Amino acid sequence: MALLSFFDRENTVAKPGFSRWMVPPAALCVHLCIGQAYAFSVFNKPMTKLLGISSSTAPANWQTNLDWVHSTPNDWTIPELGWIFSIAIFFLGASSAVFGRWVEEGGPRRAMFTAALCWAGGFFLSAIGVYVHQLWLIYIGYGFIGGCALGIGYISPVSTLIKWFPDRPGMATGMAIMGFGGGAFIASPLSVWLMSKFTTTTHVGVAETFIVLGCVYFVFMMVGAVIVRVPPPGWAPAGYVAPTQSVGLITRNDVFVYDALKTPQFWLIWWVLCLNVTAGIGVLGQASLMSQEMFPGHITPVAAAGFVGLMSLFNMGGRFCWATVSDYIGRRNTYFIFMVLGFFLYCLVPYTGKIGSVAGFVLAFLIIISMYGGGFSTVPAYLRDMFGTRYVGAIHGLLLTAWSMAGIFGPVIINYLREYNLTHGVPKAQAYNNTMYIMAGLLVIGFICNFMVKAVDARFHMKANDPRGDALAQPAAARG
Repeated sequence: MALLSFFDRENTVAKPGFSRWMVPPAALCVHLCIGQAYAFSVFNKPMTKLLGISSSTAPANWQTNLDWVHSTPNDWTIPELGWIFSIAIFFLGASSAVFGRWVEEGGPRRAMFTAALCWAGGFFLSAIGVYVHQLWLIYIGYGFIGGCALGIGYISPVSTLIKWFPDRPGMATGMAIMGFGGGAFIASPLSVWLMSKFTTTTHVGVAETFIVLGCVYFVFMMVGAVIVRVPPPGWAPAGYVAPTQSVGLITRNDVFVYDALKTPQFWLIWWVLCLNVTAGIGVLGQASLMSQEMFPGHITPVAAAGFVGLMSLFNMGGRFCWATVSDYIGRRNTYFIFMVLGFFLYCLVPYTGKIGSVAGFVLAFLIIISMYGGGFSTVPAYLRDMFGTRYVGAIHGLLLTAWSMAGIFGPVIINYLREYNLTHGVPKAQAYNNTMYIMAGLLVIGFICNFMVKAVDARFHMKANDPRGDALAQPAAARG
C-alpha cells in the first residue's frame, strides 16, 4: 500500500524550492513516447507482407505452417491496417472524456503510470497479434488498450502545466503537447532501424520491434511520472498579478465541467478542432505511402520515413510556436490563420503533384502539419479562456472526443477514396487529388464555426461556494 500511495495526488504536491521548469520535461517523457502513434504508418507496408515477405501474397505452403495460427491465407490490406490508427485515435478521445475527471482527482502521476502500463501492454499484445497473424488482437492491443493510454497520457500533464504557468497558458500547453507531435521524429527512424535488424529472408521483424518499443517507452514514461509535481494551493509565480475582470474571450470566471457541455461555445470549438484534425490526421496517418505513390521513383521508402520524421518535427515545433503566438494574437485569431492558410495549401497539393514538385509538396505539408499540431496545443488555452482554469483538464478531456471522430473521418476518407480511385483506373499519383479538395472544404466549415464563437453567457458561470465544485476539485482522500 505504501508503494501505491506514491501515486496519490497529495504525494505529488511540490515542496518549497521546486522549479516549475521541471514539469515540462516530465510531460515530454510521456508525450514523446505516446507520440509514436504518428509514426505508425511506417509499419503499414511491412504489415501487408507478413505472410508473403517480399510482396502482399500468402506463401505457397501456408497450409502446412500451423493452420490454427494462420486462420487466413491472405496478407492484410492497407484499408484494414488503417483501422488500427483510427481505433487508437477514437479511444484516445473516448478515454480522455471518460477518465478526465479521474485524472483531475488523482493527479498526473497516477495517470502517467496508468498510461505507461497500457501503452507498453498494447505493444506487447500487438506483437502477439502479428506473430499469430490475427488482426483483431492488434485492434485490441494497439487500438483499444494503446488508445486508452494515448488519452490518459495526453491529458495528464496539460491542466498541471496550465496551473504552473498562469502567466503564459498558450506556451504552457505548447510545452505539454509538443512532445506528442515530436514522438514520430524519434519513433519513425527507430522503428525502421529495428525492423531492419529483426527482418530476415523468411520473416518481417514487426513483432520484435513492437516488444522493444513497449519496453523502452514504459521506462521513459515512468521517469516522467516520478518527476511530475502539482503546485500547492494558492501558488502563483513571482510577480504574477491575475487580471481582475474578464477581457474579451478571456474570462475570470469558472464553468463547471458538465455545464460547459450545455454551452454553444463548447460545441463550436468541438467542431473547430474536429474539422482541423480531420483535415490533417488522414494525411499524417498515410504520409509515408502517399509520398511514395505521388512521386514514384523520387521518394524511396527510406526517404518517405525521413519525410514522416520531418513532418513530426514540424508537428512538434508547430505545437509550441503556434500556441506561444496565440498568447499574443488570441486563440480565435490563431484558428482563423489555420483555416485560411490551410485551405490554400490543400488546394495547392494536387498542383505540386501535377508539376512533379517534390519540394513544393513537402513544404506545403510541413506548414499544414505545423498548424495541425498548433491546433492541438492552442485548444486547451482556448478552453481556459472560455471556461476558466478550474476544470480545464476535464473539459479538455471531453473536447478530445472531437479527435476520436476525426481519427475515423480522416483516415477513412484518405484510405477508401484512394482504393475507390485506384479500382476506377485513376493513377496512383493522382489518387489523392479529390481528397485534398475535400479537406480544404472542411476547413471552410471550421472557419465559420470559429467565427461564431463568443464569450460564455454569465448564467453558466459558477457561483461562490458551489458544492459541485468542491466535490470535484478535492482529491478523493480529502473528501473522505
